[in-house]
Amino acid sequence: MTLTRVRLKRFTAFEDLDLEPSPGINAIVGANGTGKTHLMKVCYAACEVSKSGESFTDKLVNVFLPSGRGHWRLVKRQRKGSNATVEVHRAEQCLRTSFSNRAVIARYADTQQNRRWRDSRIESVYIPVKEMLANAPGFRSLYGNFQIHFESVYADILDRAFLPAPRQQSSVFQPLLRKLQEAIGGRVSIENEEFFLSVTKGGSIEFTLLAEGFRKLGLLWLLIRNGALSKGSVLFWDEPEANLNPKLYRLLMHVLLELQRNGVQIFLATHDYVILKELDLQMTNDDKVAFHALHHSEEDGEVVCHTSRDYLGIHPNAIAEAFSDVYDRTVERSLRGLTV
Repeated sequence: MTLTRVRLKRFTAFEDLDLEPSPGINAIVGANGTGKTHLMKVCYAACEVSKSGESFTDKLVNVFLPSGRGHWRLVKRQRKGSNATVEVHRAEQCLRTSFSNRAVIARYADTQQNRRWRDSRIESVYIPVKEMLANAPGFRSLYGNFQIHFESVYADILDRAFLPAPRQQSSVFQPLLRKLQEAIGGRVSIENEEFFLSVTKGGSIEFTLLAEGFRKLGLLWLLIRNGALSKGSVLFWDEPEANLNPKLYRLLMHVLLELQRNGVQIFLATHDYVILKELDLQMTNDDKVAFHALHHSEEDGEVVCHTSRDYLGIHPNAIAEAFSDVYDRTVERSLRGLTV
């Protein structure tokens, strides 16, 4: 069951945001400071609450990690007292929490609707910008026993990566696994919490010596192979282009589109023109893709969202504007000094 609506009022960067995600791929774009990562973290926290006994507010604190773990610091900065409200919907179910910037102790209202949210699990994966597999040995035990300053998404992604392969693997994603293996040159293996690339020609390379772009694709291979990404799951990926050579973007978008076609809902935040264009070029009319452009309103400066079902409808498109500006300046320099 996919996420169908997100409503944020006076939460972090948002005064009032109401967004309806696509059940397929949701590409989130916008300038720095418009809340792309925050939007995905809210949705991820909601998915995780469906599997745990945590309150929604507590999970938000663990995912965002505000100073002093104070939930009140997640309220949009204002001079006066204010309440933040967070709602995430799937079909007829709604998970909701509200808290004040004046209350040090959060008042949890575990409503019947919130309890219904936990009736069915939402399997989810959040891939942060920082690659974690190379730092895996000992991290989970350290995180579990000490208050180290890492958002829970870093420990969570390692938990997903360490999952063993299921007894019966679906044949649906086997072509994707083969394509990823071909790109990185082998399979990923685990020994004593350490990740290795078992190369096709023999031998293995520890992840600390492996190119970070290959580590990212290796992580994706693991998540598909062990079933963390399967029908009905939700993938959140913050800047998938980070440390990945642009030559691999085509493969990456192919894999994400195939996951979407097989029932995985995807949220990705990107600053990259080629990522968006690869998605645009490879998507078909049957694919469920939405482009969400977050930007500051010219009227009051608040963050608002414009959603389009096609690339040309993205507005404003800061990524394309920056690309066009570079192109125009390149042409101008090449023509400089020429006379007719």
